[in-house]
Amino acid sequence: MARNTRSRRVTRSSNRKSSEQEPEADAEQKPEPAPAPEPTPVSEPTPAPEQEPLSARSSLTPVKDEEPEPALENVSTSAKVAEDACPACQTGRDPNPPDSEKESWVRCDACKTWYHWRCAGNGGDLETIDKWYCPPCTEQNPARVVTFKPPARKSSRKKTQLDYANLNSGVESDPNRWMRVVKTKHISEDGFRRMQGDQVGVEWVENDEEAMREPIVVEAPEGLGMKMPGPDFTVNDVAEIVGRDMPVEVIDVASQSNSPGWTLGKWAEYYHKDPRSRDKIRNVISLEISDTPLADRVLPPRLVRELDWVERYWPSTRRGKGHAYPKVQLYCLMSVANAWTDWHVDFAGSSVYYHILRGSKVFYFIRPTPANLAAYEKWSGTEMQTTTWLGDMVDEVIKVTLQEGNTMFIPTGWIHAVHTPTDSLVFGGNFLHSYNVATQIRVQEIERSTHVPKKFRFPLFTKLCWYVADKWLRDLKGKEEFSPRVLESMDALCKYLICEVRTMEKGSDHGKRDSREHVPAERVKDPAALARELRWRVRLAAGCSSDDEDAGHGWQKKRTNGAEPVANGMKRKRSSSEEEVESQPPVFLNFQPKSWDMVRTLPREEDSRDVDTRPPEDGTESLEAWVKMVDEPFMTGEDGKGGGRVKRERHLTVKVRKIEGGLERQRIERTVEKWQWPSRTNHSDAQGNDEDGPANVDGGDKEGPKVEEGADEMVVDG
Repeated sequence: MARNTRSRRVTRSSNRKSSEQEPEADAEQKPEPAPAPEPTPVSEPTPAPEQEPLSARSSLTPVKDEEPEPALENVSTSAKVAEDACPACQTGRDPNPPDSEKESWVRCDACKTWYHWRCAGNGGDLETIDKWYCPPCTEQNPARVVTFKPPARKSSRKKTQLDYANLNSGVESDPNRWMRVVKTKHISEDGFRRMQGDQVGVEWVENDEEAMREPIVVEAPEGLGMKMPGPDFTVNDVAEIVGRDMPVEVIDVASQSNSPGWTLGKWAEYYHKDPRSRDKIRNVISLEISDTPLADRVLPPRLVRELDWVERYWPSTRRGKGHAYPKVQLYCLMSVANAWTDWHVDFAGSSVYYHILRGSKVFYFIRPTPANLAAYEKWSGTEMQTTTWLGDMVDEVIKVTLQEGNTMFIPTGWIHAVHTPTDSLVFGGNFLHSYNVATQIRVQEIERSTHVPKKFRFPLFTKLCWYVADKWLRDLKGKEEFSPRVLESMDALCKYLICEVRTMEKGSDHGKRDSREHVPAERVKDPAALARELRWRVRLAAGCSSDDEDAGHGWQKKRTNGAEPVANGMKRKRSSSEEEVESQPPVFLNFQPKSWDMVRTLPREEDSRDVDTRPPEDGTESLEAWVKMVDEPFMTGEDGKGGGRVKRERHLTVKVRKIEGGLERQRIERTVEKWQWPSRTNHSDAQGNDEDGPANVDGGDKEGPKVEEGADEMVVDG
């Protein structure tokens, strides 16, 4: 059924109820006009005569208070009273509201029965309801769940989002809804690595190609190089150290939205209550403590400090109190039992470290494959979030259980949801690094396409990227070496920054202004030049053609002359297998070379003849004469009998095309000569001294033939 999300409340005044219960007038007579009601703050317009009865209206159509309707023929008074009766009205309860108030009605979307909202809604706000079911219908089919209008989670509005699934006493507790779904699904147990703390460092990431591609679990904190409070540390201690008046964002688990008005003191009181006395299940996952005294008692693992872009590339003079910089490395997470955090990817695809100080956690993971990320993009920010289990849209869901003292590292882009079996206190943080920038940028694109508010994105992401690019460019100029994995990330970053540059050059006024604001002017004077020079140097360092503007994946597999990547772009000697490279035109973006009207390759010509030429002697002076030789051999032996033989192959291609005012003809000739001296070969065979082998000459059209000496034969490629 099509739905209008603007409003779904239906209101009636009390005087309509009383007027409908009066004896009906004769069908031939017009009803007496009702006496004018007492003045009220809100006017009550008379409905149009053709308006249909209330029982036939859609539950999605807003209906204002109406004047009494004319009586209908052949309808008894008792029938009309039954039509407007509320099945949820309690015995002895006044069926009508006070005269100064409006009566609100709500219709069940399953059985189409109307209820007083004051009877069935338990005081909730009817305007926020999207779909509503009465208690008998929800008992009949537990899949029927009350839903509400978007935004469904993490609303930035200053408005409390109530747990409407719990307003109806006949509906099961909504916070446990997804855990009931989990029990009906196939969930894979994890096969992720368990590592020792001293094994987790930058050396591991550099030397292991699979490092930071899957989550890992470190069961004991020893060796990680981090600092955490003691095991007796509590949420009350957090409130005392950070400040009991500190505002904190609290998430109502039932609606996955923020509940404003909370402080750390109020949260600590709620957290330490007996679970049976808590009114709702709530969660705190966004308390950043970098600028608080608690930061002195928490130090991230060594690996995080070694990889974190903010730690490595953001200027130290622009960090700390009084400066705007990405504060995402120190979070305190406090969850009560049965809390659920719905599927999400950490902002900008940032990686996460996660240490369980108290309690336990259960993670559900989805790999960040292109197909899974596309499914997540389709699911995120839509009504599917409240009705669809994301695991049904992907290839696999993997479960990981963490206990007190465990630390987990979650790599870039992994989609995950979290269940809290017991009250928990966790310290963790986010960080960007240089080993999977392409996925980080892909998640950033998903956040833009799904209109995630800036409040919930990685702070100052683009500005941080410019700082990273500036440092990488200086390192490449200084001949620093980088692994292929980092060079691939560099290339992905270049593409992102060049898009920013093009927005500055050709975007809308708003886009130009927004992109320029993200450039750190004190460090980056010319962002366009920096981005393009970095791309050029990255591709040289990777061994790619500097002119290649390939925008696809797998760029690192493209090598100049088909060679393996060479550090810092250093060239190497050519081999004979690269004979035709120079004839290949360079590839430029949007460059279309002129075509030829006709191309003809003539048949290959071969000939051989005996020549009176002596073989070359050892040393470069003898080879110089062969380099200068263009046509006939001239190096005869002293006795006039050099005894040599030459075989020649000639390849000829002719290209023709019309040009303005005439014709252009291109003639490409390639000659290969093979020189042999049978007398020397026989002598070498007799002596068993044939280790020198044939000499090769690799020549070009501009430089003339190049000759290398060999004892038995010589090949000249001219």
